[in-house]
Amino acid sequence: MIVDTLYKPRPRRTRRPRLPRLLHGLISLFLIWSVIETYSLSNHFARIDSTTQYQDRSQDHAIPPSARIFIASIHWNDEEVLRSHWNNAILDLVKALGSDRVFLSIYESGSYDNTKGAIRELDADLEDLGVPRKVVLSDVTHEDDMQVPDREKGEGWIDTDEGERELRRIPYLARLRNQSLQPLQELARDGVVFDSVLFLNDVVFTPGDVLELLDTNGGDYAAACSLDFSSPPSYYDTFALRDSQGHGHVTHSWPYFRSSTSRRAMKVLAPVPVSSCWNGMVAMPTLPFYEHLRFRGISDSLAQSHLEGSECCLIHADNPLALHRETFLNPRVRVGYHGAAYDAVHPVNEWLSPWQIFTGLWANRVLRWTTTDAFKEWRVRSRVRRWEESDGYGENTEPGEFCLINEMHVLKPWGWAHA
Repeated sequence: MIVDTLYKPRPRRTRRPRLPRLLHGLISLFLIWSVIETYSLSNHFARIDSTTQYQDRSQDHAIPPSARIFIASIHWNDEEVLRSHWNNAILDLVKALGSDRVFLSIYESGSYDNTKGAIRELDADLEDLGVPRKVVLSDVTHEDDMQVPDREKGEGWIDTDEGERELRRIPYLARLRNQSLQPLQELARDGVVFDSVLFLNDVVFTPGDVLELLDTNGGDYAAACSLDFSSPPSYYDTFALRDSQGHGHVTHSWPYFRSSTSRRAMKVLAPVPVSSCWNGMVAMPTLPFYEHLRFRGISDSLAQSHLEGSECCLIHADNPLALHRETFLNPRVRVGYHGAAYDAVHPVNEWLSPWQIFTGLWANRVLRWTTTDAFKEWRVRSRVRRWEESDGYGENTEPGEFCLINEMHVLKPWGWAHA
């Protein structure tokens, strides 16, 4: 029996489109390159951290044995960190440097906690070590400074949108920092001079951190700063730090910068060229301060345009040494605002894990490729230009334009606020 059947062609399979071999190759190369770069940097960081041992640097000839250091520090409500870390670190530092090579100037400004008591204890210990010093404990609080009759509210005050005339934060801080520098001038009149000024914030540090900072770039700098942390891995002082091109940070985490010059140095933990930095601990040659370099805020009339700049950035804009020496951020010197932050950036094995390096590199790249500071900088620049043009005599100038941001800061009894 013959059965007549119809021929039914087999359905064709729909082929899924395949990525071109070239794209496969590019993805493979990307992954290989990223892995090699990440582990190369990780090994480099581990090698640097394992070989950077500065606890005995007081005998290192890179820091001249005759060098004299003026240490300046201002404090407000710092009792906790003073008692837990700072006081002992200062005592260890003066022992490492030698009490005959330092002068310590501490200015405390109306704290509400027992910062005064902690400083008195340090003062007694410094007396036992024979350390020359000037310690000022001021009873004038923020609220006292704010309680000024309207007729006396002159320079350093600003009119806010709330219709109040309020005390500006930055000129206030600049005044305190300048008061901590007064002994430098007084000693110079008596023929006692220093080579470097070391500005110390209320940070956790070791003598080794200070000695490494002083030796940044072989001691050749207009200023050298540490890297500071409160909530690692994010760095803290975004207000004062500017890269070599005057830009602010791209990311809060490593490698931070938009400028290729700053970024390349940060990637290998070399001294990082920057336009400005503070970041917890700063070393500067004393010469500009003997020639009347001082901390300051921007003009009240410019601040009225809703602009502000850190006194710790403006000092670099005004520093005459910056014309022929570089300012550096030293990423090998990492300080913290409490013990846990310091420990987090000084681990036993590695500061940054391979994963943090990988994500840090690509987060920075993506943000650099997709964002710009042009609009923010244009807004600042346009306000500065209007302020300059408002003066018919050409006297309105601001060399620290790169420090400015679109903010207004006013002092409050328990700190400060945006206005």
